[in-house]
Amino acid sequence: MTTARKQQICLESTPYYHCVSRCVRRTFLCGYDEATESSYEHRREWIETKFKQLSGIYCIDICAYAVMSNHYHLVVHIDKEKAQELSVQEVIDRWCALHSKPVLIQRFLAGDTNSEAEFNACKAIIDDWRTRLANLSWFMRELNLDIATRANKEDKCTGHFWESRFKCQALLDEQALTAAMAYVDLNPIRAGIAETPEKSEYTSIKARLQALKDEKLTAPSLCPFIGNPTNSIIKGLPMRLMDYIELVDWTGRQLREGETGYIESHTPPILQRLTIKQQDWIKACTQFERQRALLIGSSRSIQTATVNFNRSRAQGYRLTT
Repeated sequence: MTTARKQQICLESTPYYHCVSRCVRRTFLCGYDEATESSYEHRREWIETKFKQLSGIYCIDICAYAVMSNHYHLVVHIDKEKAQELSVQEVIDRWCALHSKPVLIQRFLAGDTNSEAEFNACKAIIDDWRTRLANLSWFMRELNLDIATRANKEDKCTGHFWESRFKCQALLDEQALTAAMAYVDLNPIRAGIAETPEKSEYTSIKARLQALKDEKLTAPSLCPFIGNPTNSIIKGLPMRLMDYIELVDWTGRQLREGETGYIESHTPPILQRLTIKQQDWIKACTQFERQRALLIGSSRSIQTATVNFNRSRAQGYRLTT
């Protein structure tokens, strides 16, 4: 039985979510189809460009991503507070950057609303847009609709391109967030299509490494690392970029032990800070999609979030006790 979205997304418990969308028919999202000798590699750029565009409009930050041959991964941060702080003009500008502007809103901007009823109707429309700008379902809907439309046009066909619903997992704490990001960034390596993170095309780790090489503070359109999790002034991921990069490299080596080398006694600082056992970490980074879980986190995090998600019991995957 399908779980309602309102029982999968609860911003009171966490603003972080891991999303996956897969193709529904026997076709390629990206990659090369040997059967038809057709390449769909250009579609990777479609997806990367579109979700970066949407992130600049919606109050939803991209923490990690990977575009694979028949699916893609996103780890996102929903910034509801930012959406609430937007001015009326900013809400209108953001929403109408992608959608046509209703005549009533055009009149509102021109100061040509003639009655209280019209003014209230405009206010209701703008309030609805504000809510949508921090709504993950609307974000994913716009992303998938655009890609499906372009792919169907290119393939000269109609019908569903994606599975009817995207998979969504709530990341309840820092451990779950970091594990999900590493899992996503290591997807090309685990699939055998990349040897190292810096060679993993269309991934967030590749974008972050390139930005570092270019001496930029952060990769364009990606949620920045702020280092100190108690920093309430600067918004971003509660860890250091270098710790995360080292962690991804270390985890990738453990996943491919015997093929690309083994770091015998090296533990990145982030593992020490989060007190995650190496065995638990490897399990988390290899079994994210195998676990039919809506909530990811420690036992305590899952127990607390179950109430907020309005569920009598939660199908959760516990990283630690």
